Parts: sequence; structure tokens; C-alpha cells
Amino acid sequence: MKAAVLEQIGDGGLDVREDVATTTPGPDEVRVRIKAAGVCHSDVSAMSGALPALAPGVMGHEGAGEVLEVGSRVTELRPGDRVVLSFVPPCGRCAYCLGGQPHLCEVHTVAAFVTPRFEIGGRPAYGFGGCGAFAEEVVVPSAGAIKVDQDVPFEIAALIGCGVLTGVGAVLNTAKVEPGSTVAVIGCGGVGISVLQGARLAGAAQIVAVDPVVEKHAAAKRFGATRATTPEGLEDVKHEVTGGRGFDYAIEVVGQAGTIRAAYDATRRGGSVVVVGTGGPEETVEFNAQELFINEKKILPSFYGSVDPRRDTARMVDLWRAGRLDLDGMISRRIGLDEINDGLAALQEQGSALIRQIVTFD
Repeated sequence: MKAAVLEQIGDGGLDVREDVATTTPGPDEVRVRIKAAGVCHSDVSAMSGALPALAPGVMGHEGAGEVLEVGSRVTELRPGDRVVLSFVPPCGRCAYCLGGQPHLCEVHTVAAFVTPRFEIGGRPAYGFGGCGAFAEEVVVPSAGAIKVDQDVPFEIAALIGCGVLTGVGAVLNTAKVEPGSTVAVIGCGGVGISVLQGARLAGAAQIVAVDPVVEKHAAAKRFGATRATTPEGLEDVKHEVTGGRGFDYAIEVVGQAGTIRAAYDATRRGGSVVVVGTGGPEETVEFNAQELFINEKKILPSFYGSVDPRRDTARMVDLWRAGRLDLDGMISRRIGLDEINDGLAALQEQGSALIRQIVTFD
């Protein structure tokens, strides 16, 4: 089968090959035919080494498809089911799962770094995030294949798998944004747009989108922002919207030290700074002890939107059906697997107004 392979971390793009095969599903695993996969900036970060990944491996972690085969102990899925991939499948038994934090479950995540999902030219290979969605087929734990109704388009299902759960979940689960509040969102890519939609769902009165790419501002307003500005204008807008007090919530979706610090500075005393962006270990943010004590701002890292994929995937589908989440409008471009390197390059272009690109498998 065909798949986009990373041969070496930090060494160029992906090699689209046809000598790739999945491993045989184990008792608790399923084999899925991928029908759509989102191109996420985390894939770029993993390829560069900023995020953990193994090579050789198949990239892609935001995907949806159709179940082809189930393991001997799998009872909740059957061939023909339509599923969304989750890169953090909850085991349901560990301390995190039992304590109400299934997004922090490590069981399947750790296994993904020691268990090959593919064979490439006879060599064992791994799937990024335990998935490998830039492939025609994948083998994943059954807990990482979340069933959705048959009428949910694969493209919509794929978006939910990472970007939408991460962004909307950061608002509803991590920050718990309150109706009537003020929210600043720093970074208006695919996840940032989902954050804006989440803030609108939560009933925030003022939602300020912050992005240096002016071309993104119109889209940000379409998806929920009441105002949009560049980083240079954030301080002025803070004064206009909050009287200089600061936002109730500032949600950072970039993963850079400067933007995390900017989110902190934009937040009022006692407000919440939510860090969604995926940054590398070199992104060090400095705070002094006095400002932390005096301001009592809550710093809330948000991994995977603090979601339970088994619960929140269905919630996102219901919100989409009700017209409360615009997922169709988030798709900026559709590409084939052979165009994946073009898609990754477009994601990194200065001034790009892309929200989400979808790899389609026909």
C-alpha cells in the first residue's frame, strides 16, 4: 500500500512509497482504511524533532476511516464501522483514566514508541502519535478508533480527531470559559480557529483574535472573533475591550516563549492563561516569583483539550449537526497523498491563510 514515510528526523520531507504494509492486528487492535487525514502543524514539529517521533515511520495523526478488520477481543467495533482516530487512546484502567483525566493516559502512548505499526520494505516502522494517518491503512488500538455515525463525512470526522477536540476542548474542558467573559486567542491556524469557535460556544462576550497574518483576520471573525488584531496591536485592543484590566482568558495556540508570555501579560489578575500551542524544549518562558504571587493568574496547560475522546467526539459531531460548529468551512484545501510535501510546505509559508488541509484517499 501507499504511505508517506519519514526516513530520518530533521532531514527533509516525506517519501511517498508503495512498499508499505501494516502489521497484523493484535487481539485488542483494529485495522482501518484511511479515507481522510488532516495536515497538522504537529506533523511538521515531529519531522523537525521538536516533538517526539520515531523514524522510519509514517506521519499523520488526524485521520478518519472505515474499519476493515478487528482483533479477537474487540467487541465494540466491527468491519464497516466509520471511525475517528485518537492519538491518545484511553486504556480505561490506569490512575489517570480512573481519576477523570483520560487524555493523560500513557498506556497506549508509551506502547506506540515500542510497537511498530508498519513494515516498510520489510523493515519495522512506527506511526506518528501511534497512528500514521498518511497511509492507506493503519493498525491502532481499538480504544483509539472512535465510532461515529455512518453519515458523518470522513473529512469532518478527521478534523474532529485532533484540531477540533484540542481547540474546542481547551475552551470547554481546560479553561471552562464562562458566558459573558472576555477572551484573547493568540494564533489563528486550524487549532486557533477551533478555539475561537469554542469561545463562541461558551458564550464569551468579547473574543479577540491575535495573529500577525492579517489575511487570517477575516476568517477569524467568521468563526467567532468579535475583533482581530496583530500582536503589535494587542495592548491597544486590551485597553479598548477591558479598560486595561486584561482579559479573563488568554489562550495561546502557537507554542513559542514570546507568545506564551504575551498571553500572560494580556490576562487580568486572577484570570486564566491557557497554553495550547505545542512548543519545543528550547521555548523557555520566564516569570518572577513576585508577579506570580501578586497577580494570581492561573497558568493552565491544555494537552489534547483535556478531552475524553469517547465522550467529546460525539459532542463535536452533535454540535456540528446543530450548526454550532462550522467544520466544513475550516477546510481550506484538499490534496492527494502524493501532494503531501506541498501541503506541509504550504503550512509553513509566511503569510499563509490556510486553516486546514485535508488529504483525501479515493
